[in-house]
Amino acid sequence: MNENKNPMYCDPETGVCEIPGTTTGETMVNLQADKKPIRLLYFTDPICSSCWGIEPQLRKLKLEYGDIFDMEYRMGGLLSGWENYGGSDVSGPESVAEHWEEASGFYQMPIDGDVWLEDPLDSSYPPSVAFKAAQMQDAEKAVSFMRKVREMLFLEKKNISKWEHLKEAAEASNLDVRQFKTDYEGKARERFEEDLELKKQMGVRGFPTIFFADEEGNRLLVYGSKPYEKYGETLLKLYPEAKKQEIDTSPENLFNLYPTYTTREFAEISGKNMDTAENSLEGLVSEGKIKKQESKNGPLWIKM
Repeated sequence: MNENKNPMYCDPETGVCEIPGTTTGETMVNLQADKKPIRLLYFTDPICSSCWGIEPQLRKLKLEYGDIFDMEYRMGGLLSGWENYGGSDVSGPESVAEHWEEASGFYQMPIDGDVWLEDPLDSSYPPSVAFKAAQMQDAEKAVSFMRKVREMLFLEKKNISKWEHLKEAAEASNLDVRQFKTDYEGKARERFEEDLELKKQMGVRGFPTIFFADEEGNRLLVYGSKPYEKYGETLLKLYPEAKKQEIDTSPENLFNLYPTYTTREFAEISGKNMDTAENSLEGLVSEGKIKKQESKNGPLWIKM
């Protein structure tokens, strides 16, 4: 996979969706924590399969250490357009479908590659600009918006570059849709361009890329999809006095914390293996406490 020029070929071995032609050179950019002891600067993209693959780890990190860090999302521009990625190894969007099926199995996260056969995206820029529009309203609602568009893409096969789907995600995230549309068509594009420039300055060449920084500006980098322990260890290197918060793993509490889970996410956070987690979730469906949304490569479990 490393030899592919297609940006949508995210290498499971490295856990990275890498942009062809980028360099690793880095300009020193001031990066330090502000309101909390640690700041995480997360470069991502709405259609990055490896970024979807680390949702279980990031959710657990927020629950266990969220009292000491803030996470700031920046868009990286994974796919500007297919015309930029010609070559004998790339036949267009349809060449991504099989790869996404493989990625789904590797990350144990539901990813349906058929979207690239049925309604392929021309670019990841529209949903990236839309995220910046959401972010201009409210940072937390923007995170909910990102979550929604990824569920729509990876499980529902919806082309999230289309306005109708972006609007649906904005409504689901309780954004002011009129303001969202105004910003999407206006200032959000500038904010997205600023993210692309920062990405360039910091030498980011693929996603997920997460910089960890403390109040003195010391920083560490986690590049690509890694096991949960790697994120916790990196945080503790910068802030050794951090205390892990105990998580109440009762299903009722977990679904109060997050309204939707993949089986892999529920397993990671609850400390169960995949089979046990799935049995627990099926039991909750039988009891009428949650509902199950089926998809080709795994369900989404949704709070009632």
